[in-house]
Amino acid sequence: MMLPWRQMAVPRSAYTARVVGRLLGLVFLLPFIGAVIGVLPDRVARGEDWPQFHGPNRDNICTETGLLQEWPEGGPKLLWTLEGLGRGYSTVSISQGRLYTMGDRPAEGGEAQFVLAYDLATRKELWATRIGPPHRDGGPRCTPTVDGDRVYAIGTDGDLVCLDAATGRIVWRKNFGRDFGGKMMSVWRYSESPLVDGEKLVCTPGGKDALLVALDKKTGETIWRCQPGDLGPRGADGAGYASIMPAEIHGVRQYITLVGRGAVGVDAATGKLLWNYNRIANNVANISNPVIRGEYVFVSTAYRTGCALLRIKRDGENWSAEEVYFHDANTFSNHHGGMVLVGDYLYAGDGQNRGAPICIEFLTGKVMWKEQPVDRGSAAVLYADNRLYFRYEAGTVALIAPDPKGFRLISQFRPAVVDGPAWPHPVICDGKLYLRAHNVLMCYDVKNKP
Repeated sequence: MMLPWRQMAVPRSAYTARVVGRLLGLVFLLPFIGAVIGVLPDRVARGEDWPQFHGPNRDNICTETGLLQEWPEGGPKLLWTLEGLGRGYSTVSISQGRLYTMGDRPAEGGEAQFVLAYDLATRKELWATRIGPPHRDGGPRCTPTVDGDRVYAIGTDGDLVCLDAATGRIVWRKNFGRDFGGKMMSVWRYSESPLVDGEKLVCTPGGKDALLVALDKKTGETIWRCQPGDLGPRGADGAGYASIMPAEIHGVRQYITLVGRGAVGVDAATGKLLWNYNRIANNVANISNPVIRGEYVFVSTAYRTGCALLRIKRDGENWSAEEVYFHDANTFSNHHGGMVLVGDYLYAGDGQNRGAPICIEFLTGKVMWKEQPVDRGSAAVLYADNRLYFRYEAGTVALIAPDPKGFRLISQFRPAVVDGPAWPHPVICDGKLYLRAHNVLMCYDVKNKP
């Protein structure tokens, strides 16, 4: 057997020096190679994923391009349907080739609430983990939050679970009532989708001494509890139906949400209540997530309430929420379905149990236009590639131009399955539109084919 240096016809000492030099070069390059291997695929995965409620930034915005700008007659192509999700209004999260949701399904001893995982390519069920009792009024509302190899979800009875993403094994669990004295503001039970922020898992039990809590996402150990004190007379004590939005305002990271007594901003590091705004609260259901840009926070509720733009101000350690404008429900109120900020304009469905398309100039409150609803009931809204997707409670999905100059309905279609209120919010991921109708998930191709 010929030795390598003889094959290369160079002196052994020269070969050794060359090999050592190359190895040393690789040693110096390893950090860079590791960064490329470790970071770039992760960025690609995140770009294609929808890992939590309302997307990567929880803002109802999909950043994909190359989508259909109008739909053919009858709507986009239906690629497949998946049955067996059970009863529920949870929408889907998608990460690393898996799809996650929740549903109330038959189980030993009667119906129960599950977190579900599917292989996205084959639609094969990977696991179903039972987490608590069912919710007779329509099933679960939470959309699971995916963070690396962990999945977090909240059941309607306040069962917070951390699951292994590959197997569905419960890593740790808490219960809002037992562990935090939690309560809901009204009868529809917990609907929040939890937030993972760095090493923290943040959620809203609604307890007197634990309005919001931050937990170690790996162990479930409590980091802090927010003790809010008196939040004002309007509304009701307890958690609302919104999900927490993170924000950096005046150099301080904070968690902003709607609870039973209105809007609150909580210091992310300590759990201290920084500010609150009571006027937006009603005592039935405060639902829609706040919309945040810079130091401005837009909030809206229904039940004869309205909307407001707040400017969050700081004077040393003192914080306040200054009301820039307030509109009563005759001008604008978002019942549920959410709102989306596109440039300087906010788009949403207006009215209680209505989804009248509306465009509002964010900083001034000027209503640019408001039109009659495309279909009956509230509308869940999503933005992608210069188009607004409105999914109406009665089933219709509408494609609308985000144009402050005037309302333009581009296309509309009725999905293959409509089963009760079409409340699960639409999701777009990798050129596909996902629509859930209780037991059935529909996947439509909305990628533009040149």
